[in-house]
Amino acid sequence: MGAGFYGAICAHELVKAGKSVLVLEKRDHIGGNCYTRNLDGIHVHDYGPHIFHTNDKKIWDWVNQFAEFSNYKNTPVANYKGEIYSLPFSMWTFAQMWGVSTPEEAKAKIDEQRYTGKVTNLEEQALSLVGKDIYEKLIKGYTTKQWRKDPKELPASIIKRLPVRFTYDNNYFNDKYQGIPVGGYTQIFEKLLDGVNIKFNVDFFEDKEMWETLADKVIYTGPIDKYFDYCFGDLEYKSIRWEDQHLDQDNYQGCAVMNYTDSDTEHTRVIEHKYFDDQGQKTTFVSKEFPQEYKRGVEPFYPVNDEKNTKIYNQYKEMAKDFPKIHFGGRLGTYKYYDMHQVIAQALHDVETKIK
Repeated sequence: MGAGFYGAICAHELVKAGKSVLVLEKRDHIGGNCYTRNLDGIHVHDYGPHIFHTNDKKIWDWVNQFAEFSNYKNTPVANYKGEIYSLPFSMWTFAQMWGVSTPEEAKAKIDEQRYTGKVTNLEEQALSLVGKDIYEKLIKGYTTKQWRKDPKELPASIIKRLPVRFTYDNNYFNDKYQGIPVGGYTQIFEKLLDGVNIKFNVDFFEDKEMWETLADKVIYTGPIDKYFDYCFGDLEYKSIRWEDQHLDQDNYQGCAVMNYTDSDTEHTRVIEHKYFDDQGQKTTFVSKEFPQEYKRGVEPFYPVNDEKNTKIYNQYKEMAKDFPKIHFGGRLGTYKYYDMHQVIAQALHDVETKIK
């Protein structure tokens, strides 16, 4: 159930092992949120930008079987009311923010503003890492929009993913292997699912019992709370919507990703897709990204792994033990934020140790 990375890898490996596999997909395409489409030579990331990065050579070599990867590095830009800053937080950011030029000066400036008490939430974690100025301009408004919550209500763990460097290095990720497939991600899924029986536009829940009786094992990659009919309550997710424009110009903003960090700008970021794989296209395609309130029926994207939701998820996880025929996997099935390389590793591990 689901043709994203987790479901597609399981299907691929099980077919290789001689199993009969049927994939059900509620959308009209494969690839899940990594799906890309070709528009006048521009490879559009329909569900937001996906930059592959990992330190795991085995995973890097595995995914390179299915596509050639570029050496794309993620270097987003922050726009605070027209002021432009480099992301992630590096010496470029500190120079732009305070006019400092050395790591010693930057550290002294942060130390003046740093929160030194016990860290219990995202705001305190951010203030302890980078101080008040950067928090107020580049984190607070963006985070509030993105999660639709006050940063004081969010777990500190969310901001721990954000790099802070005292070097002039604006590469967002530290990983040894980084890139984007030349020609987009969809080709990977076409190869993974070659020869696999797939049904599109299928709502699994409209005839759940019938589908389950067809198989010896069901691999479910949708929301775990929905599978159990929300019996312990609804899990929270972060959701997103996009406004897209195909523009008859060759350059809209000069970079792939620009984050709008003030609270007055409704959208969180603008994606200019041609810069993921720039081939000198004469037109450009941009997507404005807006946070969307999540409720049943809205597409779930990111789990909100705070204390309240973790307690609810653990009840579903315990109940799942009574359903050995159903295997829950992927970001929604296990209610956990995964990068692409982590989903691949999880799927390859699970199919060998738990499914096959």
